[in-house]
Amino acid sequence: MQQEFELTYLAKNLPNNFSPDIKSKEILDIYLPASSDHAKLRVRKRGDSYEITKKEPVSGTDSSHQNENTIPLIEEEFNELATLQGKRVRKIRYYYEENGVMYEIDMFQDLLRGLVLVDVEFNSNEDKAKFIPPEWVLADVTQEKFVAGGVLCGKSYADIESYLNQYNYSKIII
Repeated sequence: MQQEFELTYLAKNLPNNFSPDIKSKEILDIYLPASSDHAKLRVRKRGDSYEITKKEPVSGTDSSHQNENTIPLIEEEFNELATLQGKRVRKIRYYYEENGVMYEIDMFQDLLRGLVLVDVEFNSNEDKAKFIPPEWVLADVTQEKFVAGGVLCGKSYADIESYLNQYNYSKIII
């Protein structure tokens, strides 16, 4: 089991020197069970790697500090699990570094096209507490359930638009 320290932001825009040619991977997430409003079990294909992960907050409902159990899979195992009834979400994850910080910029595809979330991972709660976000992010939505992967899967942009409007979020499409 590993602990994850992470903050999630809505993007205001993309960084000035962002290019779609930077390192990226297409990600397909399948959340199980399909009947759950907020599934915590995820089967993932990221490029040519595969895994199954379960995430749960370390204490209470703090989504910025979670226990994460991940098991690597081989392609055949992923393909078998992918036949299960699960909610799916697809995104392109761009790995963007600025001022020594690695940002994971997730551009959602398909029915969620226009939604861009930015994740930043840390080594500790102390590092996370010291972080100052760049001006190209709009709002910290780490604790907002509507952007949790297990909640977003199976949704459309229209399904979450009222939540996004509370932050004056505008679609970002490249």
